[in-house]
Amino acid sequence: MATYTELAIDQARALGRAFGLDVAAVAGIPAGSVNSNYRLTLVDGTTLFARVYEEQDSVGAESEARLLDHLAKSGVATPRPLPRCDGAGFTFALDTARIDPNPAAVRPVALFPWRDGEILCQARVTPEAARKVGEKLAEVHHAGRTFGEPKPGRFRIPDLRVRLERIGQAHDPELRAIVPELRARLDRAERERDANLPEGIIHSDLFRDNVLWQGGTLVALLDFESACTGSFAYDLMVTVLSWCYGDDFDERLVRAMFEGYAAKRPLSGAEVAALGTEARIGALRFTITRITDYTMRRGLGERVMKDYRRFWLRHERVAELGPAFCRWFS
Repeated sequence: MATYTELAIDQARALGRAFGLDVAAVAGIPAGSVNSNYRLTLVDGTTLFARVYEEQDSVGAESEARLLDHLAKSGVATPRPLPRCDGAGFTFALDTARIDPNPAAVRPVALFPWRDGEILCQARVTPEAARKVGEKLAEVHHAGRTFGEPKPGRFRIPDLRVRLERIGQAHDPELRAIVPELRARLDRAERERDANLPEGIIHSDLFRDNVLWQGGTLVALLDFESACTGSFAYDLMVTVLSWCYGDDFDERLVRAMFEGYAAKRPLSGAEVAALGTEARIGALRFTITRITDYTMRRGLGERVMKDYRRFWLRHERVAELGPAFCRWFS
């Protein structure tokens, strides 16, 4: 979440009218790396979440909104997008004033009910919390089976290679110097990957800041912008990398997340055997994308910065553990 596109009050009111709403105030939410996000307050005091899609076109944004509508109706704990009052879908093409030096005339925008809740810091992640996240992730995988629309991902291995080419052209010599090693690790993981693992709709980005809690209750899964068709085992490993690592992997958290997931969707033997490779691919993905989306992007307004080295360390740790990593999932 971030604020790359300015959303003035007159624009917010035009957006609100498309949904039959009367907007009184708008405030940016400075976090994340891809989209611009805002809190809208209506005249009656209702609060909404507005997402301005920075990288997806109207077709992609509508597809994501339809997925969220489907998941919410299927019982997944995610806010259901508001429909336009004219029945023409879930998004509105809004004229924007871009901060980005590459301007565009319009951006698709979607509105969601506001969900109150807190985000857990790593120190507050307990085995019980990890177990609940695992359960909810499995529910996403089950519900996504009946979505019925293909959703190609943006972070497939060929996509990561394109990003590596960009990093190889970076001004920073330190970034250029790590490209050969990243490329070699990615090539090795691709050779070792099992191409026949079960697939379906995956979240692909279920980090701690994409889950809201009230007390000990998980109340919302957020930010399905990266949701796509992919390996369920890969999605589980992305979530393990995100929730179960502080200075090192916490085996209690890893086992609890796996137990929660397996209680809803047991993994096959082939999936368990592939978890180490899927974890390495996930760690490489976030190493590479944090370089391109954070380290190499400057001057785009207020946002949280994330260090790519943290996921490089995760990759190295998974590689070091080898078969011992997979034994935690048994």
